[in-house]
Amino acid sequence: MNIIPFHFHSDEVRVIDQNGEPWFVARDIAFLLGYSNPQKAVRDHCKSATPVGVNESFTLDQQTAIIPERDVYRLIMRSKKPEAEAFEEWVVGEVLPSIRKRGSYTLGKPEDLSKMDVLKLALESEEQRLKLEGEKQHLVTQLEAAAPKVAFAERVEVSPDAISVAQAAKIIGTGQRRLFDFLRSSGWISRRNEPYQQKIEQGLLNVKLGSFHHPEQGLKQSVTTVVTGKGLTKLKQIWDAQHSQLH
Repeated sequence: MNIIPFHFHSDEVRVIDQNGEPWFVARDIAFLLGYSNPQKAVRDHCKSATPVGVNESFTLDQQTAIIPERDVYRLIMRSKKPEAEAFEEWVVGEVLPSIRKRGSYTLGKPEDLSKMDVLKLALESEEQRLKLEGEKQHLVTQLEAAAPKVAFAERVEVSPDAISVAQAAKIIGTGQRRLFDFLRSSGWISRRNEPYQQKIEQGLLNVKLGSFHHPEQGLKQSVTTVVTGKGLTKLKQIWDAQHSQLH
């Protein structure tokens, strides 16, 4: 293995030729694409990240994560940085062709290749391109399908208002009694329908204090369980996941 350094504007991107395939230093890619926590971004989005291991030909720490092309595209697709598209064009248009010219994808020197070898390499390159295009389109489809749910979660979580269990039940698509039963069985509230302290500390539930007039005891205080925006998002995720398995 050997390191091939590239530069996108002023940022270095290190590429490693591993068994004839390009692997990218994960933190270089994540940092360049604007992820505030590169390590978390790699854990969350990259399926094939692997430690580079011990090698005497370069000085990278053996725990340094490297990723294949397909994981580079996953990071690009989820990046919010405006330059992400330009970076993708740079990888496809400059980095990969440059690596191929260096012989990373060939079995010998260019002058040693027969016409059949050249045709075979061209075919393999096209197959790889089509495969990556297919994976990219699959990611686009997944993101488009998830967009309404993400938009719902973002709108709800930033809401400063808490809502009643009855209102939450309507949004989730069930009845108030069923939702109370679900909250009790899931360990969110007690048998008296009061939220457990842990759920309050997690920002999922809260209590609303009020008062009412009792015909015999006069003015009495009431405590009502309410669901926060964060709690509604979490609750809907759990509800949908459990009830989708029943269909």
